[in-house]
Amino acid sequence: MAVKAIKTSTFSWEGTDKKGSKIKGETSGQNPALVKAQLRKQGINPTKVRKKSVSLFSAGKKIKPMDIALFARQMATMMKAGVPLLQSFDIIGEGFDNPNMRKLVDEIKQQVAAGNSFATALRTKPEYFDSLFCNLVDAGEQAGALESLLDRIATYKEKTEALKAKIKKAMNYPIAVVVVAIIVSAILLIKVVPQFKQVFSSFGAELPAFTVMVIGLSEALQEWWYAVLASIFAAGFAFQEAKKRSQGFRNWLDRTALKLPIVGDILYKSAVARFARTLSTTFAAGVPLVEALDSVAGATGNIVFVNAVNKVKQDVTTGMQLNFSMRTTGTFPSMAIQMTAIGEESGALDEMLDKVASYYEAEVDNMVDGLTALMEPLIMSVLGVLVGGLVVAMYLPIFQLGAVV
Repeated sequence: MAVKAIKTSTFSWEGTDKKGSKIKGETSGQNPALVKAQLRKQGINPTKVRKKSVSLFSAGKKIKPMDIALFARQMATMMKAGVPLLQSFDIIGEGFDNPNMRKLVDEIKQQVAAGNSFATALRTKPEYFDSLFCNLVDAGEQAGALESLLDRIATYKEKTEALKAKIKKAMNYPIAVVVVAIIVSAILLIKVVPQFKQVFSSFGAELPAFTVMVIGLSEALQEWWYAVLASIFAAGFAFQEAKKRSQGFRNWLDRTALKLPIVGDILYKSAVARFARTLSTTFAAGVPLVEALDSVAGATGNIVFVNAVNKVKQDVTTGMQLNFSMRTTGTFPSMAIQMTAIGEESGALDEMLDKVASYYEAEVDNMVDGLTALMEPLIMSVLGVLVGGLVVAMYLPIFQLGAVV
């Protein structure tokens, strides 16, 4: 039975050393009295010890996947250097600027200090450490090779998160520009076009059809802007709720995303890269292939690949070769299948899968760079149509009036 973990906090302190020089710093402890005792053991005479306050902004800072990847990398480095596990937690925890991450590391340390294994401590935080992470740490502890497994986990997390960040960056840029263009267009329609309308009313001449259409759009937006805004928010909320609550809707989104031009190809190759990277990491860690495929299915991030991997798992359980089963699904590219076949024949499946993952990660990088270069002129065209079209519509009557004069 594990002992209940003791809660600790971070304390800021000021004091003097043996030479009388003023020094200050931060130390983790249960209360100020114990912190003072700890400082005196180090030859420091504490004058002030107070619990470190956390600002509202930093308190709400979320723990990101890259924080977990950094944690894994630092743990691997500490273990390779021969630093004891509990001391590693102290060193790593103090290095994080995010107070929530420091708290997480400290809670894991307390679990381990109470007699739990590292893997068991991680399993108490499933929102941050998935089953793959915990299973590999568990395998490392049992095999006595925790440092090498942590190194593999760190490499896996770093490459996976870097791939996700690359794709998000490619998607966020055009979306942000288009949203700004729509906001600017809405401001022009609501605030600027009405001023031109007053000028045009004194002309006494028939306005061009394009200008009349823009003025009509402006009047509708002035009258119903709140309804339009509410509809946008309602649609966004409904989309998020449907995505959160409906598995069928999420599956439809996954299938549709893979069919999109250019973007679909990027998502497809990134899913293949995640499949190969995850399977390579788990298989190299000594996890049996059938068990490894359980973790791989969820790591692909797309229902099409989840179904394919589950089918592969069933086939492999019956004795079918991995590469043959991958071919029967019709989901995996021929290059990945051939490399898997070579790996199975040569007994170096993890190395071949690692090469597959690296190849498709590089492919995704190149495609994302190409997409970004392609999106720039496309975005400029969208801006020209939205904003430039409004400007032309407003000045068209003035040009015609000048021609008549």
